[in-house]
Amino acid sequence: MKTRSADLLIVGAGPVGLLCAYLAHRCGLRAVVVDKSEGPLEVGRADALNARTLQLLEVAGLFDELYPLGKPCNTSSVWADGKFVSRQSAWWDELEGCLHKHFLMLGQSHFEKLLDEKLRTAGVPARRSTSVERIEVTERGCLTLLSDGTRVESSYVIGADGSHSFVRGHFEIPFEIVRPEIVWAVIDGVIETDFPKVPEIIVCQAETSDVAWIPREGKIDRFYVRMDKPEFTFEEALAKINRALRPHSVKFREIEWYSRFSVKESVAERFSAHDRVFLAGDACHIHSVNGGQGLNTGISDAFNLVWKLDRVLKSAASPALLRTYESERKPVAESVIAASGELVRSTKFSATGTHARDYVEIVRKRAGNITGMGIRYGESGLAGSRLFDFEVREGTKAPTRLYSLLDYARFTVLVFGEGEPDFDVPADAKVVRVSAKERPDGYWSERSPYANRAILVRPDSYIETVSEVRG
Repeated sequence: MKTRSADLLIVGAGPVGLLCAYLAHRCGLRAVVVDKSEGPLEVGRADALNARTLQLLEVAGLFDELYPLGKPCNTSSVWADGKFVSRQSAWWDELEGCLHKHFLMLGQSHFEKLLDEKLRTAGVPARRSTSVERIEVTERGCLTLLSDGTRVESSYVIGADGSHSFVRGHFEIPFEIVRPEIVWAVIDGVIETDFPKVPEIIVCQAETSDVAWIPREGKIDRFYVRMDKPEFTFEEALAKINRALRPHSVKFREIEWYSRFSVKESVAERFSAHDRVFLAGDACHIHSVNGGQGLNTGISDAFNLVWKLDRVLKSAASPALLRTYESERKPVAESVIAASGELVRSTKFSATGTHARDYVEIVRKRAGNITGMGIRYGESGLAGSRLFDFEVREGTKAPTRLYSLLDYARFTVLVFGEGEPDFDVPADAKVVRVSAKERPDGYWSERSPYANRAILVRPDSYIETVSEVRG
């Protein structure tokens, strides 16, 4: 029987598991990823990266390769009675400290394939067609038996194995599912239509609001169609689309993906077991697709968790740090379920019969979740908030963004002024000084919102500590 050792065993090679492995590799950790699938996703599933995710991808060095593949979208429209009755994007326009004020409409498969290739190139490919038979927590870590007979000794296990998580079930973590009895069809394809196409999310108002048109990358469009019955045909879903878009019509020249799903909502009672096993992504929270929050929430889980494991493994932090993963991420998961749940129910129930307008108003109200920019760890103040991104210059060079100076593998100390930080600086921290005035060398910015402050930034680009600069 072959035995392998690793810092992390990651169960699941979907987007969250692959991202955990990629971030671990950037930190210098040894990760083993296993998955029952034969390869990364080809079509379907998640369809949008929000503004906060785009910032995180910048920190991870993934932004430049993914962004050109997608389609920016920041407007939600209501179509009723044969015309557009509203168009709104104020919640994006009002974002502070954010360069890309929009969704990037991009299928999940592009994200998975990029990560899969990067791990393969780095010499740590996912072990495909492999499942987990057993996980034991020992005094030194975890011992996992794989279906091919391999034993993996690891310090920690991450269960990123989806809503039917083996890891969650193996450790008997409660996961009570609420089913609001709302069933949808989802169709991706290339269409022919006389509708005046726009790169906007269109919510249609008929008797209720049971059709949403989602722009996608390339030539693809996506339709969500609420069917309200467990069995239906493609033709029935298409008929609902054409009823909603009257007097226009749509037909599909090609169908890339067609699926049906019933809405399920749940948050795991715990996000960890025995301080050695952690859940991420759909393994610990599931909800409606409305608001495009599923993949984005899982991505933020990965960014929150891996750096903490890295700090503990390298003895730079106490194991108690790992408990903050659940205390920070579980409230976020609960707020995401509240937002997506309110959205999906509004498509079916409306006191005034204005389902589509209600939907867009909920988007405005829940914009902090939907854009990702309202997520914070802490009640108030700068500590616990996301670091703002803004333009900085290095000497006379072309401007760059503050986020391009961050490094996921370590803390960053940003000093906006001429003094010294009034807090303990981690030994391995990257220190960046940003002057308030133009200078021939070094970084400077005349528009910093952090003037005369020193900021300790976590690897996931949230603010850990703030002080006035002294000296």
